[in-house]
Amino acid sequence: MKKEARQRLVSEIKKRCRFDQKNSFKISEHETSWEGTEEIHKLSEGKLKKKARKIIEKNLKELSDAQELLYAANKYSLLLIFQAMDAAGKDGTIKHVMSGINPQGCQVFSFKKPSAEELDHDYLWRYNKRMPEYGRIGIFNRSYYEEVLVLKVHPEWLKEPNPDESFWQGRYEDIRNLEKHLTRDRTVILKFFLHLSKEEQRRRFLDRLNDPSKHWKFSANDLAERKRWDDYQQAFEDAINATATPHAPWYAVPADNKWIMRVIVSTVITETIQSLDLSMPEITDQKKKELDEARKALESEG
Repeated sequence: MKKEARQRLVSEIKKRCRFDQKNSFKISEHETSWEGTEEIHKLSEGKLKKKARKIIEKNLKELSDAQELLYAANKYSLLLIFQAMDAAGKDGTIKHVMSGINPQGCQVFSFKKPSAEELDHDYLWRYNKRMPEYGRIGIFNRSYYEEVLVLKVHPEWLKEPNPDESFWQGRYEDIRNLEKHLTRDRTVILKFFLHLSKEEQRRRFLDRLNDPSKHWKFSANDLAERKRWDDYQQAFEDAINATATPHAPWYAVPADNKWIMRVIVSTVITETIQSLDLSMPEITDQKKKELDEARKALESEG
């Protein structure tokens, strides 16, 4: 992709997908596909997939180089948060977008039902334990946002009986304060909501049910949660509007087409790391002296 085209893509993504308090998020008005551009209309599914792969391949190369610089500079950490309805493609997106990353500089965490130990601490404790170190990329496949998404739809799972609106506003404030602290301490935060349509979720569920190799992906609970679709949509809208900030923006990514979704996510991550203006650490005179002595010692062995 040429530089001009890349800049247009980045600009279009920010215009359509980025929410950072300057604009409000209305989930019913946000597209789940990327059909609005003239270029997309001209492409068949096969051509679209091929073009998307080329963009992703270039992004992966640039992302690999940028991650190496991030790791060497050891100045910032990057936290990537993925939230979505079931079957939106979180696992596949993480797998494809981060496939070229050095595992030594990347940490992936999927948060399941909290343990007894975790329940004995405040609700953010288990997430704080997993924050990425400087120089590393931390990926949360679901995150502390479950505490204002799933639990808002299922308040009966909370210890607190009958939480009112002030309870949820308090949690949004906790999350904003946490993210403000993290970003002030040089953790760059990107939050991705993979926005899937209800019809596309139905199609993907049927695909899992009709393919024996995908049966393990399906749970009867998936249908039970699907019945609460509208409640989840409202919970996502509320959470994004309450926690989107300039320092920790949300990206509502159209997820009906997996290849377009991966292009958007990989572009945002790559462009963000490159914008940090990192450089390789300078070698001190003392370090240079140590390297010279080591070189001479090894050469003398020959």
